[in-house]
Amino acid sequence: MSQQPDTERERSQAQQPGQTAMFKALGAVKAETLREDPRTGKPKTVPGAAHPDAHTIPVSIAAMLVTIGVVYGDIGTSPMYVTKALLAGNGGIMSVTEEFVLGALSLVIWTVTLLTTVKYVLISLKADNHGEGGIFALYSIVRRYGKWLIIPAMLGGSALLADGVLTPAVTITTAVEGLRTIPEMHALIGDNQMNVVIITLAIVCILFAVQRAGTSKIGRAFGPVMTFWFLFLGGVGLVSMLVAPQVLLAINPVYGIQFLFSPNNHAGIMIWGSCFLATTGAEALYSDMGHVGRGNIYATWPFVKVCLVLNYLGQGAWLLANQGNADLAGVADLNPFFQMLPDMMRPFGVLLSTAAAIIASQALITGAFSLVSEASRLDLMPHLQVFYPAETKGQLYIPLVNNVMWAGCIIVVLLFQSSAHMEAAYGLAITITMLCTTLLLFFYLHRVRKLHLFPWIFVAFFVALEGFFFGSSLTKFFHGGYFTILLAAMIMAVMLCWYAGTAVERSQATLLPVRNYLDQLARLRDDLTYDLMCDNLIYLTNDTNTDYLDRDILYSILDKHPKRARAYWFLNVEVMDDPYTFAYSVEDFGTDYVFRVHLFLGYKIDQRVNAYLRQVVQDLSATGELPPQQHDYSVYKKSGSIGSFQFCMLRKTLAPESDVHSRERRAIGLKYAIRSFAGSPAQWYGLENSSVFVEYVPLFTKFKSVNKMHRIAPDERP
Repeated sequence: MSQQPDTERERSQAQQPGQTAMFKALGAVKAETLREDPRTGKPKTVPGAAHPDAHTIPVSIAAMLVTIGVVYGDIGTSPMYVTKALLAGNGGIMSVTEEFVLGALSLVIWTVTLLTTVKYVLISLKADNHGEGGIFALYSIVRRYGKWLIIPAMLGGSALLADGVLTPAVTITTAVEGLRTIPEMHALIGDNQMNVVIITLAIVCILFAVQRAGTSKIGRAFGPVMTFWFLFLGGVGLVSMLVAPQVLLAINPVYGIQFLFSPNNHAGIMIWGSCFLATTGAEALYSDMGHVGRGNIYATWPFVKVCLVLNYLGQGAWLLANQGNADLAGVADLNPFFQMLPDMMRPFGVLLSTAAAIIASQALITGAFSLVSEASRLDLMPHLQVFYPAETKGQLYIPLVNNVMWAGCIIVVLLFQSSAHMEAAYGLAITITMLCTTLLLFFYLHRVRKLHLFPWIFVAFFVALEGFFFGSSLTKFFHGGYFTILLAAMIMAVMLCWYAGTAVERSQATLLPVRNYLDQLARLRDDLTYDLMCDNLIYLTNDTNTDYLDRDILYSILDKHPKRARAYWFLNVEVMDDPYTFAYSVEDFGTDYVFRVHLFLGYKIDQRVNAYLRQVVQDLSATGELPPQQHDYSVYKKSGSIGSFQFCMLRKTLAPESDVHSRERRAIGLKYAIRSFAGSPAQWYGLENSSVFVEYVPLFTKFKSVNKMHRIAPDERP
């Protein structure tokens, strides 16, 4: 499967002089858009090509509901643990003062405002790659301005994926622990933390199991729940504020700055680490843009932010009303979020928070699918099997990623067990991602948008701000932060190995003109000294250039025991932006035995290559472009004019005698080791029941020279 950038796609599909390419519909072609031929400058038609604005998801009530259900889960559950972390870092309920409440809340509110609203909603969302967001989509826009930019892209993407493993564990565990604030549930669960672990694992398993249904269906199910959750947050916070309306002063940033450097700030500069927890879902918001569309995020974020701020202010008012309360001093892991709820409402609040915690996990999972998909397109990760279970291309499901995150989340729950231990690891990796995103955004603003002064102000301010967050979060390293850093390092190692191996492969890749080998293929077809291997020999290729083929394909046919067939097919599958594109083009090079076929399939079309190719062969046979392929034996009464098919899958290998540097040998070896876990292309293309054989070709054709041997007589011994 090939998903090339638009310019490459246009260049490879431009019709060359003398070509006899034709387009035939296998089914309805949903969209045809005129594009410019790079050779002539004239418009040309590409079947199934999406209109430039086709990726835009319109703003609607239904789409906004999906947005609230899919995008804001992570940041929407932050009130459950942010104030709790701030309170624990300040010495508990007995150390609460008005200065602490106003200062800490001011820092939280302005952290959310600066990082989420300004950086991500107002700036980052404009940096999309054909509707897709996230750090890899951003890198794909700016990568031409420096090869070294691949490093922050890989580092940031790895850290975000690692944090995505931790998010479901910490949010769901926090919510389940809230059950203990209900006397009846406490009597049932008790103080045995293993009961919490079991409940958490059950919820986690259900969450990952339903991913196959698609984020659209999940969003429709979660949307109403999450909307009610934010209304609940805002309503409860507003009511709680009535007992201490002076908390509204926290909106003034001066209180936060003063408290940050106040001697009464027991946590010192490290208070930034707890404040940062309020905005950990911002990067996921950017990554999920492709799922819901930028306009729907613009339309829903003001509502979400108001509800969050009201709840933080409500918790602050509760702290002011209960400062110095000796009865609360003995409560372990005191959580103002649950404590401020009236006794009659608390059971409902705990259940609703558990549901919201599940949705919080969803935001990172869907974001991870988008990130890995973008990484695969950039050749930073192996190509994986991708499903599009919903009606928009941005909503996808990657089974391998889902299963890896599932296993990782279970390990986190079993390793840390309590939310207090998990919070120590939470947020450290995401600060790395935010710093990397800031750096890439600078190049986007300065080089792509052509702004002059603003990019420098932007990068200086946010690097300093996020640098403070990173420094304060480093104190968590030995208390659990090491886990996410280790996991991020493992993911980045995979990317580095794949990237280095791909660079070596590209250095030796050679494309050969098909027309130069037509005579040899014709002689081989008619050479009766070789057994007929099959009627139709098919090679799948990633290259979209009609007139050229990878040298390895021709090497396989002509050099590795010549493969005689009646017709040779070189097939490329290209996934189109329109969901229901269903068309093909074929170039026969003026022959009746060599065919270059491009299948243009919408992302909602199953890639059943065997079935589609049979239709192509039938079309060409009906027009006389392909001679009849009669065969005498068949289980059917009429055998027809279509012969046998064999698909050849080429796998490149590195022979021990290849003349290659040891560093390049290691890079290729590691890439191929990773590739073995990515699945089989035969499954991706629906060839499980077809005649498929795998052939290995050497990656390098140049081998180390050896000394000439000296021949001796049979009765001699050296």
